[in-house]
Amino acid sequence: MSDIEYLQGRILAALERASRGVDKLALAKDDVPDLSQELEAERQANAQLTERVKNLNDRLESETANLQSRLSDAEAALAQVSVTETQMAKLDTELQQVRRANTQLAEACAALRDANAQGVGDPTLINQSVVAELDALRAARSADVAEANAILSVLTPLVSSAKEKI
Repeated sequence: MSDIEYLQGRILAALERASRGVDKLALAKDDVPDLSQELEAERQANAQLTERVKNLNDRLESETANLQSRLSDAEAALAQVSVTETQMAKLDTELQQVRRANTQLAEACAALRDANAQGVGDPTLINQSVVAELDALRAARSADVAEANAILSVLTPLVSSAKEKI
């Protein structure tokens, strides 16, 4: 029987230890703070931050699209300026030709007047004055065409943008 008593003592000791462990667990559970509220607060903060990041990304995309649109407009304006500069250079060249032709015409006319005043009608001088006058007329017409093209190049984008607004 001593074995039974011995085993019974061991069982009782084990039950006593288990009972103390359960009591310690109950006390430890009471000591552990409830983290569910803190976890919920962190989840809410995370959701708010996620929404804020989404809003910032949307704003960034909007600003990027706006800047790209402005860049495209600036590039188009720069291309138009380049075309206008080219046409203005052509107009300047044409005007220089008109000035040269007019100078030649004035010289030929003066020589023709002098020859007529002396009573000498030199056919070479008459031919030179007619050629100079034709050159002056051609240069004037060319300058007029270049000027009209320059005006058209400036007006065309304005008309296009006005049509888009209508």
